[in-house]
Amino acid sequence: MADISARHANLSPAGETLLRHYRGQVFNRRLYSTLIVLGVLATLGAAMAYANAANSGKFFERLPFMFDFIKNFVPRDPLEIFRAMFDLESPYFDGSAKYNYTANRIWLTDTFYIPYFLYQLMVTVNIAIVSTLIGGALGFCLCFFAATNLVGAGVVRWVARRIMEVLRAFPEIVIAGLLTAILSIGPIAAIAAVSLHTIGALGKLFFEVVENADMKPDEGLKSVGASWLERVRYAIVPQVMPNFVSYGLLRLEINVRASTIIGAVGGGGIGEVFRLSIGRDYAAQTYAIIILLLVTIIAIDQFSGWLRRRLVGDQSFNFAKASV
Repeated sequence: MADISARHANLSPAGETLLRHYRGQVFNRRLYSTLIVLGVLATLGAAMAYANAANSGKFFERLPFMFDFIKNFVPRDPLEIFRAMFDLESPYFDGSAKYNYTANRIWLTDTFYIPYFLYQLMVTVNIAIVSTLIGGALGFCLCFFAATNLVGAGVVRWVARRIMEVLRAFPEIVIAGLLTAILSIGPIAAIAAVSLHTIGALGKLFFEVVENADMKPDEGLKSVGASWLERVRYAIVPQVMPNFVSYGLLRLEINVRASTIIGAVGGGGIGEVFRLSIGRDYAAQTYAIIILLLVTIIAIDQFSGWLRRRLVGDQSFNFAKASV
């Protein structure tokens, strides 16, 4: 402390002024940070108090028992999870649907079948894939009209961006609820709902990539009389396509989860089966579905990561190492 005071004593008047302003800025920053933290804590406390009042005063009282459901919701035998997953006969079968895993087998031949949960999972994944392809294709077509560096700041860009904002403004489950009344319950409504939201979400990501593209190739093609479509096709698309594919694969992961949620409200697939099994207290079947969903998401994540590396190149993933 003595050394610090000695150094400060040797400061010029301008240095002392600078030091005083610096200390004032540090004090203000700490004060504002403290006030923000206290404000967040006060808001959180008020929200918890409101939740407690809305729950007839039982929120805090029941909070210690939050995980009782998971603790009590256990299968009779751990192997029952795998029996339910692959439609194998259960030694506990008593005539009820809870242990009748073989009733819903999807028979392809007289001797070969697809387990029911795997079939429903395939339905969900197919919904996600088809929705991603449809939404990605339409978002691809729309994004170039929303990019300022390609169409300027006129009416075309404004209309294209407003369309994408409207399409992504509502969650997929809300759109599915509206479309179910028109298209009936099933995968078609789920595909339409996820596709519409994907157009808006991917379209925004796509046009932001387009706006960051190098415009020198575009200027070269423009100088030799190339049309707008030719400039987009040969100057912009080759630059942005790796990022487009990367975002599309990321959206596929999101759409798998969205398709599962929509299935729970009538969109078909594994989500509907999950809702029925957990509602009927079928523990083994519920855990089997959870495991299948977890494995599927991990597999899609690993595959998309591998494919992004092949398309974009390892140098994009080793940026931190290269910087060091």
